[in-house]
Amino acid sequence: MVDSLTKEQRSWNMGRVRSKDTKAELLVRSILHRNGYRFRLHKKGLPGKPDIVLAKYQTVVFVHGCFWHRHKRCPDATVPKSNTEFWVQKFAQNVKRDKANQKVLRKLGWEVIIVWECETAKPDRLAVRLRRKIES
Repeated sequence: MVDSLTKEQRSWNMGRVRSKDTKAELLVRSILHRNGYRFRLHKKGLPGKPDIVLAKYQTVVFVHGCFWHRHKRCPDATVPKSNTEFWVQKFAQNVKRDKANQKVLRKLGWEVIIVWECETAKPDRLAVRLRRKIES
């Protein structure tokens, strides 16, 4: 299938995709802050540069977009109809890198929490889950 956008339009669209300070990430940070947690952002010294680092609790939080990180059984984890081979490979690399970073972090003694973008639709439920994971 041919892309309905020109190469320039597609490039412009993709250039607008944020890697930091996404709506989902801002919401998770807000939930944590309201619940009294203090944290650092995007700590460069840790594998995968976690979105949120709660050093006091030896916990990191990754806020994953369902599309980019392939949330299983999520309707947002679609594969584009054009250039499919490229996207399948790109997604596989993302998932492989995520797993490797999580494994290293756990070996270093960090608790790893993954928050999926679709979970932010129910912030009260997410707040409970985060509290349980952090405090355990």
